[in-house]
Amino acid sequence: MSLAPAHARAARTGTPIERLSVAVCRVPTDAPESDGTFAWSSTTLVVVHATAGGRTGLGWSYAAAAAARVIADSLAPVVRGKDARSPVAAWHAMREAVRNVGRPGIASCAIAAVDLALWDLATRLSDLPLARALGLVRARVPVYGSGGFTSYPIAHLQRQLAGFAAAGMRMVKMKVGRDRAADPMRMRAAREAIGADTQLFVDANGACDVPGALALAREAHDVGATWLEEPVSSDDAAGLRAVRDRLPPGMALAAGEYVWEPREALRLLQPGAVDVLQLDVTRCQGCTGFMRAAALAEAMNVPVSAHCAPALHAAPCCAAAGVRHVEYFHDHARIEGMLFDGVPRVVDGMLAPDLSRAGHGMALRAREAARFEV
Repeated sequence: MSLAPAHARAARTGTPIERLSVAVCRVPTDAPESDGTFAWSSTTLVVVHATAGGRTGLGWSYAAAAAARVIADSLAPVVRGKDARSPVAAWHAMREAVRNVGRPGIASCAIAAVDLALWDLATRLSDLPLARALGLVRARVPVYGSGGFTSYPIAHLQRQLAGFAAAGMRMVKMKVGRDRAADPMRMRAAREAIGADTQLFVDANGACDVPGALALAREAHDVGATWLEEPVSSDDAAGLRAVRDRLPPGMALAAGEYVWEPREALRLLQPGAVDVLQLDVTRCQGCTGFMRAAALAEAMNVPVSAHCAPALHAAPCCAAAGVRHVEYFHDHARIEGMLFDGVPRVVDGMLAPDLSRAGHGMALRAREAARFEV
């Protein structure tokens, strides 16, 4: 009979993942939302729970319901039985399992949801906060308020952006590009609402060609904007570089929210297409993918900004050295506050993970979530 403590024996022999469960929730927006190229009235979450050793980890992705089928059919069979204390091993197995499914897009979002649950599970088993397990380099990270949808009337736009600034956020972002003739007026209204001391970011979601993007950059510069996001499609690295080379002084070009796996970040980093690389932990294959892509950006001296999902980004963004800030996206921040306990709070424009609790410290409100299950 071994006299070693149970947790020590488990650390030597491994703790097999027993179960992976997945659910889909679809939450209506609180008002119609649109950007330069898309419009939506609801947001879908794919929620994963992973169980091992009497503990359960939680992860989710903002993705189509099809990601749940990928998890059930392709990922769960290769994850079950893996050591719950070694999430990176499961990550590699999941990547191999979706080779013929097609890794970018839906499959990467599915991997992200599972990987996030497995990191939460592993750190709960070890009684460690997730941010410390990933390698804490800062206790908190700045956020910028994000919304300003093109569907909003001017009064709504101004009220929302002014609310972000009043809450202590020193940067706010609005959507542009759907009605180019209206953009200058909308940007002036945004500046009026937030005042001179709050930075204004604008996001076109790939709505422009290169000449149109340069015209938008000049208009945005006229109202003091310091950030131009995805002025042309993120698929067009050469176009992004062409815009970046001719931006007004003091304006940064950002893109990368559709980086689906770590090495794909090089498509934007190597040609110098961006001043800031955006990464999304719910798209780029979870904590494992995010940290690896962030390391590539750090090696090339390009800062990272986290795209959306603020609650899930708190821990990895306090562990990745080159992170500049996290997007406090209105739709996701509202949903996370509705459906999850333990969501990190924004205080004085900063987001901090809970270092007093193991894992990421969050739990699904099952009864509330059940209202939105599909």
